[in-house]
Amino acid sequence: MTMERTRQNPVEAGPKPPFQTEQQQPPGSEAAMQPKPDYGEQSYRGSGRLRGQAALITGADSGIGRAVALAFAREGASVLVSYLNEEQDAWETVRVVQESGQKAVAVPGDIGQEAHCQELVQRALQEFGRLDILVNNAAFQSTHQSIAEFTAEEIEYTFRTNVFGMFYLCKAALPKMGAGATIINTASVEAYKPEPHLLAYAPTKAAIVAFTKALSKEAIQQGVRVNAVAPGPVWTPLIPSTMPKEQVEQFGKQSPMQRPAQPAELAPIYVFLASQESRYITGEVIGVTGGTPVS
Repeated sequence: MTMERTRQNPVEAGPKPPFQTEQQQPPGSEAAMQPKPDYGEQSYRGSGRLRGQAALITGADSGIGRAVALAFAREGASVLVSYLNEEQDAWETVRVVQESGQKAVAVPGDIGQEAHCQELVQRALQEFGRLDILVNNAAFQSTHQSIAEFTAEEIEYTFRTNVFGMFYLCKAALPKMGAGATIINTASVEAYKPEPHLLAYAPTKAAIVAFTKALSKEAIQQGVRVNAVAPGPVWTPLIPSTMPKEQVEQFGKQSPMQRPAQPAELAPIYVFLASQESRYITGEVIGVTGGTPVS
């Protein structure tokens, strides 16, 4: 008797451009996106790799952040959902974490403010009694055709959200984290292959790579590992809220796989880096780019 197995071609695992979606205002919402992002609710199955741990995830209301929150919960972790003001999306993340049998707490606010970052860490300790995993994932981007179009306010806000927030949270969290804890930062392929229309965003992602490598050398002295994930194009609310409609419609087509990743395709890498399976890895950046080199 022979058994046939059908294997999904990874190049065809998600929808390809063109995408049709309403133009949104930042930070965007999943509700208006077509097709809806896949964050793994129907596909991710945990195996207890993070049982009893507690995670703080920024930008956890949607996209990669929600996919990571869901995966962490199904691996046994409680999750603090940090978000700016996307109330509806944040409570959807809370729902999927709670339905996975874990505790979820949603906390709004601007991570560009150091006091708020300190409050997030204290809230995690208050709610969970510990902090084992910090995921610095929240980000902002703006797109323009010329450097002359980038305003001083955009540059400052982009760095404050993407870099300062990460710095403030690591500064507050690291002293509270014990041996075996992990910090995971979301970088980008833009750190290595920067596009001129993302002239504010790309340098922040390069800074995240350098920050990750530098902090990892200090943090490992107390047994805390620090790594980063560098995604390529990923179908999240950040895209229709910060890119022109014509770019959204062709989003991801430039990757060798000719499509963007779904958030669910990123989550397993974060689980790996948070778990003891990666206990000999620190100061590294793992690319999830659909074939575009990160080097």
